[in-house]
Amino acid sequence: MPRKRKPIALSAYEKLAVRYAALVDEKPENAYYEMPATISMLPHVAGKRVLDAGCGTGRYAEWLIERGAAVVGVDVSPAMIRQAKKRVGKRAEFHVADLDGPLGFLESDSFDLVIAPLVLDYIEDWVPLFGEFGRVLKGFGLLVFSCGHPLADYDDHPGADYFATEYIEDEWRGFGAPVVMPCYRRPLSSILKTLIETGFTIEKFLEPRPGEEVKKRDPEGYERRRRLPGFMAVRARKATG
Repeated sequence: MPRKRKPIALSAYEKLAVRYAALVDEKPENAYYEMPATISMLPHVAGKRVLDAGCGTGRYAEWLIERGAAVVGVDVSPAMIRQAKKRVGKRAEFHVADLDGPLGFLESDSFDLVIAPLVLDYIEDWVPLFGEFGRVLKGFGLLVFSCGHPLADYDDHPGADYFATEYIEDEWRGFGAPVVMPCYRRPLSSILKTLIETGFTIEKFLEPRPGEEVKKRDPEGYERRRRLPGFMAVRARKATG
């Protein structure tokens, strides 16, 4: 059996975790652009059991807990999990786990909702992962995720082949010292095809536009994102009961 390769963004997030935790709640693109868009796709979560896939430093876990959800968070980075535990303490259950592989420690048909904010770009093949999401979701459960918008990713990498799934690297400067962040970009058709082929029905699709808070805090970013979306968000339902 070939040796499984190291998750592509693990080293970057291990280095970034403390700075990320300190800054993400006020970083305009995260706090006032992506997160409101993703939250707008969520159902009422009180009394729901939620899998926070790629939980990072726990900002979504905290939001969910404060609204009555029972949360299980998973992330490939031990450093990010430590920050999540600092943020929410014992109010959620956390596991270090690679989404690019089976999640066998999670029971089938055990979650009402799976959220995956800004984590799927680090996974090359979504089919096995969406299969796992379908397995752990109860009948007709919901999957809500955000990811880089294919047009923005293509615009940032003009030599790319839009119709391919490609490895790319970006330099992040918003969390202190610059960090090279690897990820994958893919066409919209691939995203939609994967959802359909893994048994999900798309209920909502959003290309968010930045609001006044982004305009006030990051005028340059606002001007770019009002013309070209940086993220997209999807709400999909497991098609079987």
